[in-house]
Amino acid sequence: MQIVKVFNNNVVQVLSQQNEEIIVMGKGLGFQKRSGQEIDATKIEKTFYLQGSDKDKAAELSRVYVGLDPKEIDLVLSIIDRAETTLEQSFDISLYISLADHLHYTIERSKEGLAIQNPLAWEIRKFYPEAYGLGLIALELIEEKLGVQIGKDEAASIALHIINAQKEGHFLEKNHKITQIVIDILGIVRLHFGRKLEEESISYNRFVTHVQYFAQRVVNGLVQGENDAFLYEQVEKNYPHAFSCSRKIKAYVANNHNFEMSSDEQVYLTIHIQRLENSL
Repeated sequence: MQIVKVFNNNVVQVLSQQNEEIIVMGKGLGFQKRSGQEIDATKIEKTFYLQGSDKDKAAELSRVYVGLDPKEIDLVLSIIDRAETTLEQSFDISLYISLADHLHYTIERSKEGLAIQNPLAWEIRKFYPEAYGLGLIALELIEEKLGVQIGKDEAASIALHIINAQKEGHFLEKNHKITQIVIDILGIVRLHFGRKLEEESISYNRFVTHVQYFAQRVVNGLVQGENDAFLYEQVEKNYPHAFSCSRKIKAYVANNHNFEMSSDEQVYLTIHIQRLENSL
């Protein structure tokens, strides 16, 4: 394989004998190499064939990797290799670009004493335990390889990159929609109460479980309940604040997901929200 462009010591663009454009990664692949020379194929660890839209990503990869420390590249390769083994799937070049870019600036911010909290950390930990576990492993690798300690919120951010990069397996489009609905509803409740909820409380976990099942019904278009008018009126009268919050959720699913919540569903939702309020 003949070198077309050397991005850095570890990332090189080559041309195969079949004139295929390829990005290859491996320790020392580009060391003291230049365009036109042959590459040592025994050093190749990752190979990406540039076809269609992937050709456009070569320039983006060049921008991200050209200034990366070799230890950072090794870190990215280690994290993605662990993710591929754990999730039993491969990732395309997009994750190698987005994760490297994200980690580089995260590490730089950490060295400067700047930390950014991830508002979705609890949800990611709850709904994507495998990906979150990989995020925690990534934090250990960062400390091991670079001697930099990163806050645990960053595990969720790394997990999110892995989740978004998956094309198959456990995270199909429907599951993404369900998760987004749950996250949106939890956001509505937080804003309604205007304070942080007790995320480790029994009431909160029961509420999240209820909302997960509700989100599944929304995505599948399954309206549940018999519209008990008496119970609906009693809940509206006795729990006005919680009922007001459930109205906002009803409007959200109607406007964003074309789903008409039944009166009974709103009653159950209100009762859970009231329990949350009682636990504050």
